[in-house]
Amino acid sequence: MRNMFLLFITITAFARQASYLPPVFPDSARAERVKATQPFVEKMFRDYMEKQHMPGLAYGVVLDGKLLYAGGLGYANLEKKYAADATSMFRIASMSKSFTALAILQLRDAGKLDLDDPASKYIPEMKKIKYLTGDAPLITIRHLLTHGAGFPEDNPWGDRQLADTDAELRKLMADGPSFSNVPGVEYEYSNVGFALLGQIVQVVSGMKYDEYTKERIFKPLGMTSTVWEYTKAPEQKLALGYNWVHEAYENIPLLHHGSYGAMGGLITSVEDLAKYVAMHLAAWPPRSDAETGPLKRSSLREMHHPWRFNRLNTRFRYPSGRECATASAYCYGLSWTQDCEGRVMVGHSGGLPGFGSNWTMMPQYGLAVMSFDNKTYGGTAAFNVGVLDTILAATGLRQMKLPASSILKQRQEELAKLLPDWKDAEKSGLFAENFFIDNLIEDLRSSTKIPFDKAGRILGMKEIVPENQLRGAFILEGEKMNVSIFFTLTPEPKPLIQMVRMRNVEKQ
Repeated sequence: MRNMFLLFITITAFARQASYLPPVFPDSARAERVKATQPFVEKMFRDYMEKQHMPGLAYGVVLDGKLLYAGGLGYANLEKKYAADATSMFRIASMSKSFTALAILQLRDAGKLDLDDPASKYIPEMKKIKYLTGDAPLITIRHLLTHGAGFPEDNPWGDRQLADTDAELRKLMADGPSFSNVPGVEYEYSNVGFALLGQIVQVVSGMKYDEYTKERIFKPLGMTSTVWEYTKAPEQKLALGYNWVHEAYENIPLLHHGSYGAMGGLITSVEDLAKYVAMHLAAWPPRSDAETGPLKRSSLREMHHPWRFNRLNTRFRYPSGRECATASAYCYGLSWTQDCEGRVMVGHSGGLPGFGSNWTMMPQYGLAVMSFDNKTYGGTAAFNVGVLDTILAATGLRQMKLPASSILKQRQEELAKLLPDWKDAEKSGLFAENFFIDNLIEDLRSSTKIPFDKAGRILGMKEIVPENQLRGAFILEGEKMNVSIFFTLTPEPKPLIQMVRMRNVEKQ
């Protein structure tokens, strides 16, 4: 697969500027390298779409706040032969949940609610709920956000409730819902939970849920082609839903927006969602820039945090064939996965009668992919992960990191001057009080002599590579081998060196 990218000499692609750009990092050619993957990525999507009997599919790749390329395959509307493209408006199902979570955090940041408030504070019908046990805690907003309220997993039943009224949802609570567990002990995916969060948004804001999200999220982001009610979408842009049954497509009627819309009713395009994805990517890494989005960067990162563990997959396999264990958790309206290489993926899938969708971002790389299709539970979650993995393999894209702090660079210079003899190190004032208790000076000198003898004459020093602002590693280049030195600093006002490790590495 990788060799195919060598054939990409010139690529025609379009780029659209998003509103939220992260800091400028080294590697100025990264965008061009990612753009060059479009022909192969599109072929991957086309092959997958045809194999899965999807009528249509739209996709997009975002890097560093820009929609680098996007496209469409097949049809958004089979009957009228409207082609699917990046402006086609698909119902994205449970991808909607993160918009509900974002609305809750906006209200929390405004001081209008607390995540540990009982949900019954805002939905009185929940006050008389009978839990499974007498020691069960009250359902909180946080339980609802993380699928930890104790409601049973409700797919596919929940998918058919999309148009239910607020009164019908509240009656479900008043009549006494059934529980599979007590709140707070298990992860169990609940569409009911996010429908209830939509009710809380309405109560606290004093606005209808669809109006609140339009005014407080869509408009600030410039998402002009995003709606909850399908009748508000232009006919030529609206993707219709289908199922593949008995070797033929069956049209699945669209449901109107109702109380369950907050869990899975959003209709949007790849071009519009790219603005939302760019906002999420721009929350990383933490920095001191001015806030410009509809939600603080710190609150977005809170959304991305793995709050409720749900799965360990020891046999996960990438499309390349390599196995790489993954651990997964649920955040606030988003899913989180980390693989055996430490790569983090955050996003969400969606599935409804007639539709499938997914967006996944890798915040460490500033990279994201999204794809929507119009086949019942079509889904591209695992496939999108494969697309991201393929892009990384083809481009050699590096993780984004902030520059090393001034104190880290200062301590690097000071430490390097003491090596390999550690002359007057104990009097230097560079080391924390534990250092020479943990490391006798005679032992330091003898253990340091070994890697330096193997390296030969030291020729130079490379820039430190920070792991964070108070720890990192750097290379001393030797004639025969290099010496890699890792150190960490203390949390004191003037951070001191508390630990040093060194080893030989081959010259590059």
